[in-house]
Amino acid sequence: MFDVIIRRGLIYDGSGGPPFESDIGIVNDTISFMGDLSDRDARLEIDAEGKAVSPGFIDIHTHSDLPLLQDGAADSHIRQGVTTNVIGNCGNSAAPVTDEAISYMKEKRASDLCVEWDWNSLDEYLMRLESSGVSVNVVPLVGQGTIRGSVMGFSDRPPSEDEMNKMQEMLRGALCDGAFGLSTGLIYVPGSYADTEELVELCSVLSEFDALYASHIRGENDTLLDAIQEALYIGEKSEVPVQISHLKAMGRHMWGTGVRALQMIERARTVDGIQVTADQYPYNASATGLGAYLPPWAHIGGTEELMRRLRDDSVRQKIKEAILNEEDDEWISLYKGVGWENTLITRCPDEDLEGRSIDDIARDRGVDPFDCAFDILLESEGQVGVVYFTIGDEDLESIMQHSCVMIGSDSSAVSTEGPLAKGKPHPRAFGTYSRVLGKYAREEGVISLSEAIRKMTALPAQTLGISDRGFIRPQMKADIVVFDAKEVQDKATYTDPFQYPVGVRHVLVNGNETVREGKHLGARSGMIMRRNH
Repeated sequence: MFDVIIRRGLIYDGSGGPPFESDIGIVNDTISFMGDLSDRDARLEIDAEGKAVSPGFIDIHTHSDLPLLQDGAADSHIRQGVTTNVIGNCGNSAAPVTDEAISYMKEKRASDLCVEWDWNSLDEYLMRLESSGVSVNVVPLVGQGTIRGSVMGFSDRPPSEDEMNKMQEMLRGALCDGAFGLSTGLIYVPGSYADTEELVELCSVLSEFDALYASHIRGENDTLLDAIQEALYIGEKSEVPVQISHLKAMGRHMWGTGVRALQMIERARTVDGIQVTADQYPYNASATGLGAYLPPWAHIGGTEELMRRLRDDSVRQKIKEAILNEEDDEWISLYKGVGWENTLITRCPDEDLEGRSIDDIARDRGVDPFDCAFDILLESEGQVGVVYFTIGDEDLESIMQHSCVMIGSDSSAVSTEGPLAKGKPHPRAFGTYSRVLGKYAREEGVISLSEAIRKMTALPAQTLGISDRGFIRPQMKADIVVFDAKEVQDKATYTDPFQYPVGVRHVLVNGNETVREGKHLGARSGMIMRRNH
């Protein structure tokens, strides 16, 4: 007697090979049989005739660390078929943190989340997450910015020997707690204050555990190629695999550079023997905080010092000059190649500003757009999210076609209602996976459906070293998506992002049906995954 039988589905098993018809028999949380089960019964039977059946999608790049504590349903992700969230990306993780750093973390990460911060270690955070219950599996990374901020605060200087030892011990402890690797966000403070050799020294701890180095690299516009080279150098010197986060060429002046970036990555893989992969979201716009447009020196000392600087007209002028300065090889603002007309506010205490461009708001206020941006940061105490239109179609499609690139949403799991239904989040939170399956595989043929599924399942599982997920095969965990390949499509837009996709029929997490005909059934069957545990 099986617990679940999925009948007559067209199986895309995650390998990238052609689909085949089969029944799937599930016992507890595991696929136990594939073949003809017409003479067998199950507690739950799903008719998948005419539908695609694939492994659950593994989102290699999310920022769900705190949202999952507030609402573990993970609606915007699981209704796309995402059954696993990789958290702690871009140098920011919920743990580990020292007592001294908790107030900063609350300010930076939990300003609008009702989360009681009662943990220090990664183990304590994961136990808290486990006890609250989640609908998706969770794979933790540790943020280098979180560790550096815990040990050094917002100091723009090299660490002392004692500080480096403390950072390495924090990382080592988190890896022992089950972290799958270290992430960096090298355009964000305080992580951006670390130079290359500091990162190499910290990453030497990763090699003890054969763990992953995942990097939001130091620049994605003018310095893109140099930033990729830095990531490759860190991987080579530390002898660890490298994951380049949300690979793109940013700014209209950089369109076409994505092809050169792929050539660098391919050479590193085939000639230099560096184990390097990348992820990508399928949109022309990126998202971040408005403060990321400002130079790193403006953030030294934290939010309070940033606000003080923005109140000083002379410092404002220096910040504006830094943003416009094309001669600075060490830092290039996100503004370049984008402009205020292509920067839209998505999250702000003043909700009337959401969905509007900085340029549009500046015209209404009768002020210079730079002063408008600075004023909005002051009014909101730095808590402003934006999307900015920056990526060309040629680069987007070329990157998507490369065999080592997987799909990652770069989003938090949110919802259309409740406390997480705030602002106007980037539509990738609701549409990434359905958009690839519908727009890029079915409609435009940029990649095949089989290859799209491989990029969402087996490739991230193999990159993370997860051996029991990512494929539909006997003895694999029963994370499974049933969808209509002719219908699946994203619905979320930049101005109306709170829309679930269509075409996703059933989602199973560890053998438990969690989504049926696009509706969340309320199951909290996700596992907190710990590496080597």
